Amino acid sequence: MRILILSDSDSPHTIKWAKSLSQSNFTIGVFSIHEPNFDLYADFPEILIFSANLPKDLQFKNESAFSKLKYLKAFGPLKKTIKDFKPDIVHAHYITSYGFLGVLANFHPLVISVWGSDIYNFPKHSYLHQAMIKFNLFKADKILSTSEVMKIETSKYTSKNITVTPFGIDTSKFYPSKVQSIFNSSDLVIGTIKTLEKKYGIEYLIKAFKILKIKRESLPLKLLIVGKGSQENILKNLTIKLGIQDDTVFTGFINHENVPDYQNMLDIGVFPSIEDSESFGVAVLEASACGKPVVVSNVGGFPEVVEDGKTGFIVQKQNPEQLAEALILLVDNEKLRNQMGENGMNKVLSQYSWTESVNKMVSIYDSILKDSFKSLYN
Repeated sequence: MRILILSDSDSPHTIKWAKSLSQSNFTIGVFSIHEPNFDLYADFPEILIFSANLPKDLQFKNESAFSKLKYLKAFGPLKKTIKDFKPDIVHAHYITSYGFLGVLANFHPLVISVWGSDIYNFPKHSYLHQAMIKFNLFKADKILSTSEVMKIETSKYTSKNITVTPFGIDTSKFYPSKVQSIFNSSDLVIGTIKTLEKKYGIEYLIKAFKILKIKRESLPLKLLIVGKGSQENILKNLTIKLGIQDDTVFTGFINHENVPDYQNMLDIGVFPSIEDSESFGVAVLEASACGKPVVVSNVGGFPEVVEDGKTGFIVQKQNPEQLAEALILLVDNEKLRNQMGENGMNKVLSQYSWTESVNKMVSIYDSILKDSFKSLYN
């Protein structure tokens, strides 16, 4: 079976899907709006990469409905790609960019995967934005969502059935492991691994850590913030303002292959996002897979992947005081940390295996193709 994936070729999620589906004996093509980094696929030369070579700043930055017309520049290259690659199925990731292109290409069967901000943020801007969402979903032959909560949100714009396909965790890479840490063995390390953007609420983690330092001043507490983004300098300045800069480490950008090592440096993972567009919580489950207790905000899909009081704690968003109280419970009780970490790891193994996610996607593709063949002969 030949699957053409329409998605940002440099996204870790795209790379993971493309490589895993290729290993499942699919012939995979990836069409990207911007110029791809071919090195990311060097170990899978059989995956064919196509591109419209448009500027990277075209992607996802401008929320204007009319801005999506810029994607017309990618229409010609996509049509040529479809002609040359001859896919059995086109699978677009993200409704308003790649989904829009998939609809314009008028190839069927067309699968559209909802990612988060495309359904939580984009349609809120105007009726025109909503109309674009509804039209793209109407044209899709299959709609996929990574979480139940995002399925409910998507159903506001379509009457079609939506299939939930959780984004599983590769437990051959994410598992409890002793790693060479940048901290002392006696340190209690609290941290997060996210892009440093405002919607991820990292300022509230920093404020909660300050409260924690005051209330548990005798403990060797350290804060680890992994990632880069537009808020990096603002967040660094906040740690200076609060006087916790000497106990805080900002790593900057790290390669995705190094994420398991940093997850394993943590004693507690914290994910205080402030927007519902945090539709699933991959980083949360990666921390759980590494045996770490987690503290998350009550947004998006987080309550689906975290069992409050069992695998971690769920707190009110934008509430550093409540976040600090949850952290106090964990830093005070090593047994609780270990038990929650073990519970989280077992939850990932039983419910969020990457192998099962791939198998489910394969089954969906098989079903779509069978239905497509049936419609040809009916």
